[in-house]
Amino acid sequence: MDSTLMTSFIFVEEPVEIMDREVKRLKQSRIPLVKVRRNSKRGPEFTWKREDQFRKKYPHLFARTAST
Repeated sequence: MDSTLMTSFIFVEEPVEIMDREVKRLKQSRIPLVKVRRNSKRGPEFTWKREDQFRKKYPHLFARTAST
């Protein structure tokens, strides 16, 4: 297959929406988490991510949830 043709078949699974929030409590610390929905080839997928790291990479998703 031609390499230029192959590049058009790449599917990027970008996060779509923040579904929920949770705080994990450890001995001395608390870790804010967000439940993220992604669209994939197999349908919607959900995963928990650290809020601070996720907010740096995808700040536009937090702008949407700030009003709710």
